[in-house]
Amino acid sequence: MNAEHESNKSKSFRLRFAENDLTPLSGLNQFLYCQRRFALIHIERMWDENRFTAEGRIMHEKVHEQDDEMRSDLRISRALPLRSLKLGLSGIADVVEFHREEGSDVWRPFPVEYKHGKPKMDASDTVQLCAQAICLEEMLGIEVPRGALFYGKTRRRLDVVFDEELQMLTTDTARRLHELIRSGKTPLPKYEARCEKCSLLDSCMPKEIVSSKSARKYIQKMLEEEQAQA
Repeated sequence: MNAEHESNKSKSFRLRFAENDLTPLSGLNQFLYCQRRFALIHIERMWDENRFTAEGRIMHEKVHEQDDEMRSDLRISRALPLRSLKLGLSGIADVVEFHREEGSDVWRPFPVEYKHGKPKMDASDTVQLCAQAICLEEMLGIEVPRGALFYGKTRRRLDVVFDEELQMLTTDTARRLHELIRSGKTPLPKYEARCEKCSLLDSCMPKEIVSSKSARKYIQKMLEEEQAQA
């Protein structure tokens, strides 16, 4: 694909969404973690809660319930509504810090997303945070170059720079997310160890479906071999 075609594709994607077309911003995280889980939630409208989702929900609620703060060079807003018509996403930012830049009246947004667990090996958390920055840029008309992830298990912040590579990954993930929704098709499961922590394990049934599919393939192969020998 040449650069001009890629640019045109990105441009058409960014201009395509109306207010009633917006998908929850948190879906980016779910999509990168497991596309089948995303589809079960956003296409088939399934939801079950387990210990992990409950603990995460309670953590977010506690953050949102705290009062906003205002200091001489820092303002802290909690549960701030976000939306991007470019990405077709909307959601709530846990915390947005506004830092006043030295010697000016510019207040630079700095989104902070709270996570119950610990840093992940994939990009699901950083993409979700980057999408919040893109929302803020679109809403406020100001560049948002950095943010942070706060993890409950480590009790530490992880600073994130929204470089060009991360922004492109975020935009591409949003595009793929909307393509999956428009398809209306839920991907087949692929069982992995992390499935055991998923709140939709019983609805998804990855072991059962994969085993059933394997059994059908085995029977079909045996029948084909018998026919070939006949």
